[in-house]
Amino acid sequence: MLPAAVLEQARDELMDWQGSSLSVMEVSHRSPPYQGLAHKAEADLRDLLKVPAEYEVLFLQGGATGQFAAVPMNLLRKKTRVSYLDTGIWSQKAIAEARHYAAVIEVASGHSSGYRDIPPEFEWQHDEASAYLHYTSNETIGGVQFQHIPDALGIPLVCDMSSDLLSRPLDLSRFGLIYAGAQKNMGPSGITVVIVRGDLLGSAIRQTPSIFNYGIQAAEKSMLNTPPTYAWYLLGLVLEWLKRQGGLEAIAGVNHQKADILYQAIDRSSLFHNPIAHTCRSRMNVPFLIKDTALESSFLSEAKQHGLVHLEGHRSVGGFRASIYNAMPLEGVNALVDFMVEFERRYG
Repeated sequence: MLPAAVLEQARDELMDWQGSSLSVMEVSHRSPPYQGLAHKAEADLRDLLKVPAEYEVLFLQGGATGQFAAVPMNLLRKKTRVSYLDTGIWSQKAIAEARHYAAVIEVASGHSSGYRDIPPEFEWQHDEASAYLHYTSNETIGGVQFQHIPDALGIPLVCDMSSDLLSRPLDLSRFGLIYAGAQKNMGPSGITVVIVRGDLLGSAIRQTPSIFNYGIQAAEKSMLNTPPTYAWYLLGLVLEWLKRQGGLEAIAGVNHQKADILYQAIDRSSLFHNPIAHTCRSRMNVPFLIKDTALESSFLSEAKQHGLVHLEGHRSVGGFRASIYNAMPLEGVNALVDFMVEFERRYG
């Protein structure tokens, strides 16, 4: 979901951006006006996240899936092992890609809990010879989210933050690198943000394509090739919107409120339930199940009649899933809760 104000501004500027009589999609990415747009987007992102000066901010293509390969290609630095936490489907995809480039040490896995919990850190099998430690901060499908930054014990910490970056304040100094596809909280699909500490640049393996080489992309200001200009423009509008909301501290408060309302409604229910451990429940993606699975189709069809859409759970876990990213207003969560209460009154 994108903020309504962003969609309205994009609509109003679609045919005439900055008085140019052109759409921003028709403007050269090398032109001074577009360069100004790109510089402002980076400045706003740095401001929101309080990015330290020694970190590079890159705007790339290929989604988080592209970064599953780019991270080991850039960060191995002549080492042969990398460490990964396995907390669900997206971390498993990252692990599978990393195995093309290095031996993967699984520091811990949520498999024994059915990926409904994160193993406590005292159980993790750290490998100090690894090039880095990678984790996924929020598993969108399973609904598991880290509520703290783990300790990498001296090796660079890497994180896929595709689904919760910009949803809360973040101490970036704890990380060697973070990356995120934009399509959850930052904008539309098609552009990916990478924030990498400067000392980790310049050591990519020889086979790394230039398009995925962080050092080259940093030197070219993310414009080695033509970037996804419209997605970058929309990302910039979302960043401006976030600043108008009061920044990450303010949006985190709203996100906490939305998640609390929905989880409390599920926990009070005798018809619906959430299977995730309380300590790692996601504030972005709330999965829930219904006791009588025969009611699933009725719930979805009636929800759609009430304007509540995209509530289907992923095919691998079933049930339902409410994604309540930054742009989802509190009214949307309240509407879902009201519908769930009424549905339970009739079918529970």
